[in-house]
Amino acid sequence: MIIPVIIVVLFLVALVTNLKVVHTGEVYVVERFGQFHRILNPGWHIIIPFVDYVRARVSTKQQIIDIEPQSVITKDNVKISIDNVIFFKIMDAKDAIYNIENYRAGIIYSTITNMRNIVGDMTLDEVLSGRDQINKELLSVVDLITDAYGIKILSVEIKNIITPEEIRQAMEKQMKAEREKRAAILQAEGERRSQVEIAEGQKQAKILQAEAEKEAKILQAEAEKEASIRRAEAIREAQILEAEGKAKAIERVAQAEAEAIRLVNEAIIKSGTNEVVIALKQVEALKELAKDPANKLILPTEAVSSLGSIAAIKEVLNKQKD
Repeated sequence: MIIPVIIVVLFLVALVTNLKVVHTGEVYVVERFGQFHRILNPGWHIIIPFVDYVRARVSTKQQIIDIEPQSVITKDNVKISIDNVIFFKIMDAKDAIYNIENYRAGIIYSTITNMRNIVGDMTLDEVLSGRDQINKELLSVVDLITDAYGIKILSVEIKNIITPEEIRQAMEKQMKAEREKRAAILQAEGERRSQVEIAEGQKQAKILQAEAEKEAKILQAEAEKEASIRRAEAIREAQILEAEGKAKAIERVAQAEAEAIRLVNEAIIKSGTNEVVIALKQVEALKELAKDPANKLILPTEAVSSLGSIAAIKEVLNKQKD
């Protein structure tokens, strides 16, 4: 009775001990009688006691290797230290276990060796300014090597580049001189632009001033022209009015003279006055016309020659009256 119980207990113990639970992100490499048998993926698995053996637990998650600073000599014989960070992932657990004794060490030494080869062909300035190029070359070379391990190199990054103290001081001086040079160039460029802007502003101001003076002269000339035209028109209007006034005055004088002659003739006809009286009346009319400087008298030659006779007749008549 006891023996069957013991057998059952031993069976249950063997079953429990050989029940393997594989978690997500891991795989188990199982050997049977010392040879590779299979890969256990995430889940529950039962292996045969004393026949199957779990050789290794392999992580399939992305892993990181931080490489300690390594001494490297550049092409221009400067000793520097470089440390790297490597990101990788195991793609084939069987190759990672059976194709290399220690795949992490293989990744580290492959990276260090190739980094020294790449940096050894570069000057210090090229190394400091060409990190991306070094990372790309390292990634390409190391990934090609680790393909045999079933490992995919995702990224190789240079974490830090440590230079000697004297080199660092010289670089700081060089950077300071470069910054001062750039500052001087920027200052000179700023002053040049400022002078150009000032000159451009002065030029624009002179152009605007010249245009304003030109406009002012044009407006002044137009104003003077308009004033001259209006002044000439005013003078012309005044002369026209003056001429019209003189013409009206002459016309009125002529009308008055004609009226006076008509009245004299009527008086002569009515009174029967002789030619002597008529001559005297004409002389008196001429005197009245001569008093006004605006009147102009045009006498025929016969009238002028007869003035003396008319004057003599007047004197005789005056004596008779006396």
